[in-house]
Amino acid sequence: MNVPPSLTAATGLVGGYAVARWTGKRPLGGAVLAAAGTAAAREWNARGGAATAAALTGLYVAAFGGSHPLAKKVGAWSSVLGVAATVAFASWAATERKR
Repeated sequence: MNVPPSLTAATGLVGGYAVARWTGKRPLGGAVLAAAGTAAAREWNARGGAATAAALTGLYVAAFGGSHPLAKKVGAWSSVLGVAATVAFASWAATERKR
């Protein structure tokens, strides 16, 4: 099955937060975040090369980090959904738009 990396990345951000929140175990949420990020990075590399993968991985990590202070301003779910949408759009634009 060929899952778009934009979906994988967005699912990692949203799913990682959801798992951490609902289980109360932040490391478990981090594992979900890391697993999805790794899968997305592999696909970004395959579709766009190392530079694209590095840039999108950097954005993924920055989105995770940036969601924390953003959550204080707009709420946790709004923050997570916003950064997930941003990463998904960037991923789509960089690796899927031309397919």
